[in-house]
Amino acid sequence: MTFTFQHRWAGMLVSFILICFLATLFIVLNQSKGIAAAVASPGTITVTDLLGRQVQVRTPVQRVLLGEGRLLYIVAALDTENPIKRIIGWRKDLIQADPDTYALYRQKFPKIADIPTFGGFEDGAFDIEQAIIQKPDVIFLNIEAQRAIDEARYIEKLSALGIPVVYVDFRHAPMENTEPTLRLFGKLFGKEARAEQLIAFRTQQIRRVTDVIAAHQPSRPKVFIERIGGYTTDCCLSFGDENFGKFVELAGGRNIAKDSIPGTFGQLNPEQIIATNPDHVVVTSANWEAYVPNGNWVGVGPGANPGEAARKLAFYTKRPAYTNITANKNHAFHAIWHQFYNNPYQFVAIQQLAKWFHPALFADLDPEASFRELHERFLPFDYQPGYFATLSRSDQ
Repeated sequence: MTFTFQHRWAGMLVSFILICFLATLFIVLNQSKGIAAAVASPGTITVTDLLGRQVQVRTPVQRVLLGEGRLLYIVAALDTENPIKRIIGWRKDLIQADPDTYALYRQKFPKIADIPTFGGFEDGAFDIEQAIIQKPDVIFLNIEAQRAIDEARYIEKLSALGIPVVYVDFRHAPMENTEPTLRLFGKLFGKEARAEQLIAFRTQQIRRVTDVIAAHQPSRPKVFIERIGGYTTDCCLSFGDENFGKFVELAGGRNIAKDSIPGTFGQLNPEQIIATNPDHVVVTSANWEAYVPNGNWVGVGPGANPGEAARKLAFYTKRPAYTNITANKNHAFHAIWHQFYNNPYQFVAIQQLAKWFHPALFADLDPEASFRELHERFLPFDYQPGYFATLSRSDQ
């Protein structure tokens, strides 16, 4: 009987120890799961946007609303395998202003057609209720939308619902703001290394022009940039000391509107152009059939027909402001894809401008090869030529 009692007591003790061990193990495992979940779950970080605002965002963002559809140019360079996977809504400007590029994306990623679209903030076509329903992790806006956003108090309304707004810029001061914008996207997407690779490539490609200009100090031809040629019948919209105006200077030209237009965008009168007598006229244009059917725009862009582009470019030689200038006498009229003014590929425009202004100095530079390499390394489809056009004597 004594042996039986001791045996049972020992068994109960072992069972008790086993139960305690299992209970402790259960607690530890659950605590470990909690720690692992905390590490794996998105964390809130504070970023500084291009207006200097401190914004808290949970990263990496998975649901993104683009206040401008052309921000796809940078999104695609980061999410190259599937550029639309994070986009839950966007402004319809890419579809209208760059239909040829949109068609390339739609061919490879058909679901892009299902992304909800909206109009611009400036024209009041933004549907904030619809944006709230889509529950974005972040809304990206270009800095020029700030005034309309502030007037409508969208920031306060969205912030109250935990939806952060981040301002970016490729347009108003692209040479200053492109790199921080790329880094901002990279940080929020969890693609910082990829963003740095693109920044390094872009810097290298720009220096292929600026280093040569600095070393040789060539004489600078006078250049007039006609902005959005064919989008409007007005003459003569242009750029000040920013955007394409800055590109001209980096490429070794002298932007004749630099001292007349105080900001990024503005307009010269024809008399100013005649008096300045530019050596080159560069028309920024694109396929704007959606805005101006059968207009005088030059449809440069991916896959554009070079003969048709040259034919339409010849129209500009007959503008009263240009008829007797040096550029007309020398057939130095060029068209370039307008969208270079609003994406991180500006180095391609700078290289092409340098080729036009200083053909002997940049005889070995191939802007199309540079753009092709960008596509191979950072974009989801192959390069298609058609982004530039220039006149020959037979075109006029």
